[in-house]
Amino acid sequence: MKLVASLTSPYARKVRIALAEKKIECEFVEDDVWSPDTQVTMLNPLGKVPVLVLDDGTALYDSRVIVEHLDAVSPVGRLMPDRPRDRVGVRRWEALADGVLDAAILARLERQRPPGKQDSDWITRQLGKVLRGIKASSDDLGERLWCTGEAFNLADIALGCMLLWLEFRMPEIAWREDYANLARLIEKLEKRQSFKDSVPVA
Repeated sequence: MKLVASLTSPYARKVRIALAEKKIECEFVEDDVWSPDTQVTMLNPLGKVPVLVLDDGTALYDSRVIVEHLDAVSPVGRLMPDRPRDRVGVRRWEALADGVLDAAILARLERQRPPGKQDSDWITRQLGKVLRGIKASSDDLGERLWCTGEAFNLADIALGCMLLWLEFRMPEIAWREDYANLARLIEKLEKRQSFKDSVPVA
């Protein structure tokens, strides 16, 4: 298998962490979707990373599909619980984290346009989603040690990738200062080797 992705994509980081936790060997192929030479569009018609290319040439996308596949192919380090209700809980966390990232990336892309062409209302709308999503994450986590259940799972990976990408790309959002419970969880995650090995590179 090979993973086609960028080193800065939070969605790719989620997959990289899942691969490490599952102890699955996978070739990493770096690709920049914004480059005219990108090969991603040959694998994913949506032109997005990550893409996991299986041994038979099948291309899987997006990160949620990829992680579900990885969790199914190896019993090591299960990332999803077996009970349907518990799985829905993990999926809910992942949907929230990915949704916050979607909004944050849209706001960042709009900010990169020339000043006279930026839509400030659009940026404000997207950042509103980001801030509400962070607060909802804190409210849902409460005083628990992990997002769901009694152990580390995909929900924690998704939340960690979301918050750490915001810290990387939008440091003005001081979530560590505003939400002590999120900061405590992230401090635990940052000690895991899978998170250490997947730090984004600018």
